[in-house]
Amino acid sequence: MDFKLHNGSGGLCCKSCGRQDKQLNTYDWLADIPGNGEESDLVEVQFKNTRKGYFRNSNHIPLEKGDIVAVEATPGHDIGVVTLTGRLVPLQMRKANIKSEADIKRIYRKAKQVDMDKYNEAKGREHDTMIRARQIALNLNLNMKIGDVEYQGDGNKAIFYYIADERVDFRQLIKVLADAFHVRIEMKQIGARQEAGRIGGIGPCGRELCCATWMTSFVSVSTSAARYQDISLNPQKLAGQCAKLKCCLNYEVDCYVEAQKRLPSREIELETKDGTFYFFKADILSNQITYSTDKNIPANLVTISGKRAFEIIGMNKRGTKPESLVEEARQVEPKKPIDLLEQESLTRFDRSRKGKNGGENNGSGNGNGGNNNRKKKKKGNPNQPGDQQSRPRPQGEPRPQTDKPRPQQGDQRRGEQPRRNRPKNRPNNPPRPQGEKPAGNEKPAQE
Repeated sequence: MDFKLHNGSGGLCCKSCGRQDKQLNTYDWLADIPGNGEESDLVEVQFKNTRKGYFRNSNHIPLEKGDIVAVEATPGHDIGVVTLTGRLVPLQMRKANIKSEADIKRIYRKAKQVDMDKYNEAKGREHDTMIRARQIALNLNLNMKIGDVEYQGDGNKAIFYYIADERVDFRQLIKVLADAFHVRIEMKQIGARQEAGRIGGIGPCGRELCCATWMTSFVSVSTSAARYQDISLNPQKLAGQCAKLKCCLNYEVDCYVEAQKRLPSREIELETKDGTFYFFKADILSNQITYSTDKNIPANLVTISGKRAFEIIGMNKRGTKPESLVEEARQVEPKKPIDLLEQESLTRFDRSRKGKNGGENNGSGNGNGGNNNRKKKKKGNPNQPGDQQSRPRPQGEPRPQTDKPRPQQGDQRRGEQPRRNRPKNRPNNPPRPQGEKPAGNEKPAQE
């Protein structure tokens, strides 16, 4: 896979799929498909700011996105940057309302150093030309504003972009400009939004202007779009850099209009036994309405859902009044806030460990300590009666007889071991006289 680094592209990109630092950039998602460039010989070329043109690569020059080319112009030639090739170019031409391919001009060559020198020289005169042209228009008392000047790549032609609210007779202006700059003059009228798109900038949202990045058609924006979205009609906040209403006000209007249909009319009053409630405000997307007991000031505000509002309206039409606006619903106890300190209690390890200690811990933090000296509780024999298990046996009384025979030594259950401290039976040992103890070094005789 081939990679190339374009100037201002923001990093490595696969062939021509990267986003260049150009306005109205088009992402070529078919760039890696084999035969994409052979499908069509049409090429999209972008010039200064948002001006684009479509040309035919009749010489079959290998072109990729970002290449600087010299294209046919009237008169002479122009210098631009290739922004799109392949199958997507006819689709872009259809969006630009270019139906006939007969008038499409052709690409001459890739730009040489001589072409770039002329191009840079012409671009260096644009700002001074714009300032001087504004002064000339002011001297001729023309009600117009020259917003930008663009020189052709070879320097033989200049395009003057102007803004005017009314029709302007600039025939005299063209003659004066031609005599002053010695180039062919072309005048193009643009709107305030197009001017902001050509200049570019950052909007209050922190992103690049929509008109400078992707918007090609500009739809009129009215204040009703702000009313549908319950936005305060503050001209300073609603206006963009073009001093017109922001284009983004139209983006979510349809969503708000659709959500508004799920709410009752703002003119309807709700009758309850507590009194009459009037509309105060609405949260359209969350389907919540706030009512007040006074028409003009917020008093006793109650917020209900749109569904509940329709229920009360239906009850009022039937001649009944609810107790209050709020549903007589079950009262939900407020949730206790989570305390992280309570989760890690100091006594969280004080639990019974029956398998290890045979009983419950006696309040000590460590499960191994505090209960080592305690005796284990003896469990009663399930075969004995309950009174015999709990009643103490008097001294000297024989043990009670049980029907169950004592198990022999071989019948002991597996896992039970005889006590090790029990003395072994030694039948050959002589009987020890009563009261006589063996000496310290004397051991009992063994065979």
